[in-house]
Amino acid sequence: MSQQQKYFYLVKFQYLGFRYHGWQVQPNVKTVQKMVEKTLSFVFKHSNFKVLGASRTDMMVSAQQSAFELFVYEKLEEAVLTQKLNKSLPNDIRIIEISEVDASFNIIQNSSTKKYSYLFSSSEKIHPFCAPFMLGVLEELDIELMQKGAKLFEGLHNFQRYAYKPSEHTVFEREIISCEIIENTTLVANFFPKKTFMLKVEGAGFMRYQIRLMMGVLFQLGKGLVDIEFIKDTLANPSSDTLKELAPSSGLTLDSITFD
Repeated sequence: MSQQQKYFYLVKFQYLGFRYHGWQVQPNVKTVQKMVEKTLSFVFKHSNFKVLGASRTDMMVSAQQSAFELFVYEKLEEAVLTQKLNKSLPNDIRIIEISEVDASFNIIQNSSTKKYSYLFSSSEKIHPFCAPFMLGVLEELDIELMQKGAKLFEGLHNFQRYAYKPSEHTVFEREIISCEIIENTTLVANFFPKKTFMLKVEGAGFMRYQIRLMMGVLFQLGKGLVDIEFIKDTLANPSSDTLKELAPSSGLTLDSITFD
């Protein structure tokens, strides 16, 4: 009996994560991967396929452009499959592009950079419709000081204090290509506050909750609860004492993944 030929596809997609418990399949909860696999089974009329994600987003985290690799035993028409999936997927998940790749492609190893953003506002109670997209901080934040603090994360550092429940194999040395806080002009709506802000972070890879812990200490900085020297110390003197201030997940978005 001859072995079936396997085909490989890179699927780029986006989703609003507010009603999902992250990407990865978990028992008894709704996840993005579970919804994608359920829809693929419906479209294919079988479950003889495999899905491997490029990034494990947390509960309620959204993605402007994420990706997964699809392994199947049939040649697909990319445009037709895109249309069928978008017709069957819920409105908070959308396929952007499907392209065939060869067997040497590895969605984990070939991922070169990831860009994230965290959207927030200062000094007011936000409209409830903002909840899936941003964190509304009631206190007045020192945005200029937070901008200085964000720049401290750039470069190669030991982020052990920003690692949530690391394993013995966790690599704490991470390089952040860029990290800045800017005024948000990217995501807008008529129910948003007049002025909102966005943390923009780019790097090769991040540990679980790393960006949310970075954002948490920047919020503490903006509120005057810690100073610049405190952030410098967390990077210069790593320890297993993980920072306690974890920013809520719903303000975080995976903006893009770049592949080699």
